[in-house]
Amino acid sequence: MNLKKLLGLAVVSALALTGCKEDKVAEAAKAEVAKPLKIGVMTGPEAQMTEVAVKIAKEKYGLDVQLVQFTEYTQPNAALHTKDLDANAFQTVPYLEQESKDRGYKMAVIGNTFIWPIAGYSKKIKNVAELRDGAIVSIPNNPSNTGRALLLLQASGLIKLKDPKNLFSTEHDIIENPKNIQIKQVDTALLTRSLDDVDLSIINNTYAGQAGLSPEKDGIIVESKDSPYVNLVVSREDNKDDERLQTFVKAFQTEEVYQEALKLFNGGVVKGW
Repeated sequence: MNLKKLLGLAVVSALALTGCKEDKVAEAAKAEVAKPLKIGVMTGPEAQMTEVAVKIAKEKYGLDVQLVQFTEYTQPNAALHTKDLDANAFQTVPYLEQESKDRGYKMAVIGNTFIWPIAGYSKKIKNVAELRDGAIVSIPNNPSNTGRALLLLQASGLIKLKDPKNLFSTEHDIIENPKNIQIKQVDTALLTRSLDDVDLSIINNTYAGQAGLSPEKDGIIVESKDSPYVNLVVSREDNKDDERLQTFVKAFQTEEVYQEALKLFNGGVVKGW
């Protein structure tokens, strides 16, 4: 076999190998896209509401979405960071900022969902004026919701904070407390159980809804509807441009999902888009 033929065969072989590699890369990319989009949510009514978006994504856009449910607030961001999720839908801007600062996450906001107004509930009083001197008030114990609860107490005239706009205020930032209320920090998921033991409890809407409480019907004090605490759909920085994620956001931001949220949360939701 002469040299020209040998060279020709070598070139053909190289092209064939290159073609095989390109085919495998293309097949791998297709397989990745074919996988269901994994979205993290909190278990309970938020997951039920998001199931409507999953259905719309499939029926209207042909997009397969798998919900991964969590019971504790730090889990969805940790799973997103380790690429066990493609995105999550459960948190507010202050919470995301604090988590990113504390844990070094590189995440991106790709859409808004709803505002769930935080509110104060009580089994002992009908309005905040009845709150006794030295009353016990339970609030969430994670930093973003601690600040949020304190801002609500301030808006209700119960306390005054050093920086009235600081979203991450703590008890140490209280400069006026005319009723000498005692603030007790409680795990967020246990706040509804604290109602028997305290005079007032500031509870996130997710957990209030699970206990049959509505900010509109049962709230002694309620966060205003122009709250900056809109919930988000969040991805990582490295996958924020994935078109499937934008499709999921479109499926979420629909009237059908809004109506389901109104039903599940007893009317205690506001559109964030």
